[in-house]
Amino acid sequence: MKSNFLFRFSTMLMASALILSAATINAQTLKIKSSTITISGTTNVHPYTTTSTQASGELTVSNNQPTALSVTIPVKSIINGERLMDKKTHETFNEPKNPLISFTMSEVKSITTSDAGINVTVSGVLAMAGASKTVTLEAKGKEVKPGTYTFEGSLPIKMSDYKMKAPTAMMGVMKVGDQVTVNYNVTFEGPAVRFD
Repeated sequence: MKSNFLFRFSTMLMASALILSAATINAQTLKIKSSTITISGTTNVHPYTTTSTQASGELTVSNNQPTALSVTIPVKSIINGERLMDKKTHETFNEPKNPLISFTMSEVKSITTSDAGINVTVSGVLAMAGASKTVTLEAKGKEVKPGTYTFEGSLPIKMSDYKMKAPTAMMGVMKVGDQVTVNYNVTFEGPAVRFD
């Protein structure tokens, strides 16, 4: 009786190990190879853009589906080229206390593939300036070559939703609008995967 129980128990352990190893084999992780994140907005004087090219992060794909995505952007990497503008941008984020912007995926809402590429919609938590909010990202992707995949899209954001105060300049004469648009183009590289 005892030996029979031990046999069943060891068989269950072996089956569990095989299932776990199969899941591990199916999970592939790709890392961000390059990125361009552009923030566009307006002021009462002129439109403006700031850009970061220093995003880092990972995309995990299991059974042809994205299962995890995390992206981090250093606030100090967001620059316009005008010293005052860059200073105001970093102050708006309170960069010394909140040096990073991060996005962590929580759900894949939809994904479709065709000869034209990959269309994907995900939701997740966007954290910046000490506040967090659930957002939905839509992106169009394509396979550049096996193991290299590029996704691009845009997201409108209100600074006030993150308790950020839109900056002013020239003694308050120039005022920045509350809403900005974040355009992102991110390339992941790693093992060749499929999406469907």
